[in-house]
Formats: sequence, C-alpha cells, structure tokens
Amino acid sequence: MGSSKPRSLILLLFVFLCVFATAQEQQQPIKTVVVLVMENRSFDHMLGWMKESINTLINGVTGDECNPVSTKSPRKDSICFTDDAEFVDPDPGHSFEDVLQQVFGSSSGSGSIPSMNGFVEQALSMSSPNLSETVMKGFKPDSVPIYAALVKEFAVFDRWFSSIPGPTQPNRLFVYSATSHGSTSHIKRQLAKGYPQKTIFDSMHENGLDFGIYFQNIPTTLFYRNLRKLKYIWKFHQYDLKFKRDARDGKLPPLTVIEPRYFDLKGIPANDDHPSHDVAHGQMLVKEVYEALRASPQWNETLFIITYDEHGGFFDHVKTPFVNIPNPDGNTGPAPYFFKFDRLGVRVPTIMVSPWIKKGTGKLKI
Repeated sequence: MGSSKPRSLILLLFVFLCVFATAQEQQQPIKTVVVLVMENRSFDHMLGWMKESINTLINGVTGDECNPVSTKSPRKDSICFTDDAEFVDPDPGHSFEDVLQQVFGSSSGSGSIPSMNGFVEQALSMSSPNLSETVMKGFKPDSVPIYAALVKEFAVFDRWFSSIPGPTQPNRLFVYSATSHGSTSHIKRQLAKGYPQKTIFDSMHENGLDFGIYFQNIPTTLFYRNLRKLKYIWKFHQYDLKFKRDARDGKLPPLTVIEPRYFDLKGIPANDDHPSHDVAHGQMLVKEVYEALRASPQWNETLFIITYDEHGGFFDHVKTPFVNIPNPDGNTGPAPYFFKFDRLGVRVPTIMVSPWIKKGTGKLKI
C-alpha cells in the first residue's frame, strides 16, 4: 500500500478478489468485507478540515483554497474554502457537464489540464442563492464526529476518486462491476431494463462464496440485471430486520453490502448524505453499523469500507486523474462528448475500519 497512484472505486473489486480468492487456501485474517457507499460529498467537504486537528499528513485543506467567480477572468472576485458547512439545500450540480466545468473551468477542450477552479463558476450558473458559497464549505470535525473518531483510530484514504466525472448511478454501477456500460448519466429506460454487465456478485456465486445486500428502502444493486435472477432473491435482506441480528449471531456473509436509506419515509429521514439530506442521519447510520460490527463475533475478521459514489458538486482541491486511466471495457459515452472513460471523477471520502489496521495509521495511499 505504499504507492501513490490514484485509484477509483474500482479498487473495491481488487480488495474483494484479493481477500476472497485466497481465503480458502491461506489463513487470511479478513474473511468478511462490509461495504457502505454513501452519496454525493467530496473529500474536502467531509474530511478536508481534519488535516489541522486530526492528522496533519492528510491532504486536506488550509483555507487558502479558492475559486474565481469566473475562470474566464480569474483575477476577478473569488470565494475561498471555509469550515462552516451545514444543511445543504438545494443540491449542487454534478452531471457530467457540470463536473466538466468544475474540473476544467471554461477551458475544457482537448488537452486541457484539470484546474479544479470551476466549482464557483458552475454553481453560479445554476441561479440558486448562495450555492456558490455552499460548494466552497467543509464540515468541522466536530460536525461529523463519527468520521473524526474513525479517521483518528483507523485509516483514511486521500487518493480515492469516483470512477467517472458524473452523477450517482453510473458511479454506483462501477462499484461492483468496474464499468457503467457506457453510461455517463441517469438513463431511466436502461436503469429500468437493468444493466447487463457481470458483477462481483456473479463471480462470488460462481465460486461458491456468499454475499448479502442489506437495503433500507430500495436496493440500487437491482440496476444490475443479473441480480434480478431468482437464484439471488434470498441475498436481499431488509436492513432494519436482519443486519444487526446477523452481525450479533456471526452470520454476516463474506461480502456484506449495506444500502442506506435514499429517500425520506413518513417519520423516517433519509440517511445517505445526499443533499438535501442531513449528514447527521448519515453519521448515525455509520455509528450504528460500526457498533454492530464491533459487538459481532466476526469483528476480528472484518474489514468495514465507508466510501461515497461521487462528489455531488462540492469543491475538492486535488486534481482529477486524467493520465493513463484505462477504459474498462471499450465502451464510449454518448454524444456530444463521446467520453472514453479515460479520466476519473472528483476525490471522495473513504475510510477503512478493521482491527487489523493499527491505531494511528491515519492515512493510506493505494
């Protein structure tokens, strides 16, 4: 884990395969991988300010990071990054086109180099009051206390980027299949039909390994067409009814996926962190999962991965990787951009929790 090469959520597949492919042949300490993918927040927005008070080695923020109101005239007024993030409404822009402007500014032609200077400019184009200031705010560690505690005790990754520079569903498709099958946006018809690519779940099933998906109101993993097959019906579990019980009884499967609550229900708020959902509810979910795992007889063989699908339009100062990024399957995105999947998205928060991570590790690079 000493390399500084950037990686995206595709790394999850590598982690799974390394763990499960050798577990039956060797005495590997990690036998259960628990994955929680949250929604639409950048690294700087959630964890950037932990550099000053939690771990100075983290590539976070200092307050000197600024964006001009116009990348065409960068000498004009600018907005700098602050530590007073709170409830976010409305939702910042994070479509493929939005991210293009955020990463490159007005200079997004062939051969452009990411500047990360277009977040304010893009937010201003949405005509939402104060959104240009909102995207340049991060949370104080005290405002996300569960993450602050986990970063202090375990490992945070500060070179983890979303798989594509675009919205939720294409990035979530990448998480368990390493491809979005050419999608760079939410294509409702294709989502309803289901995407055809092979997933890590299929590979595990073929090799006699179990998995479980614990969902709260809708499992987005059903956007993979294969998971709709009858043979997988028993792999889906209602989180509130089953997760804590399985953790308590030591019955969590080798790959355990937790899907947060993506929508508000009557009297029950969403807890996926997607704006305008309150991150306090996301913190409660992470705490609940962590405490269930700590109390489980499986704790000593567990790796808990907390990450995000994409940055949600919030500022991050680390340049998006755009060199030597391999296209996963030869697909090309639709017109007018014909994206070749040769560039990653914006950096997202990622924390790994396990008794096998030494206290004070603080930061890892893959």
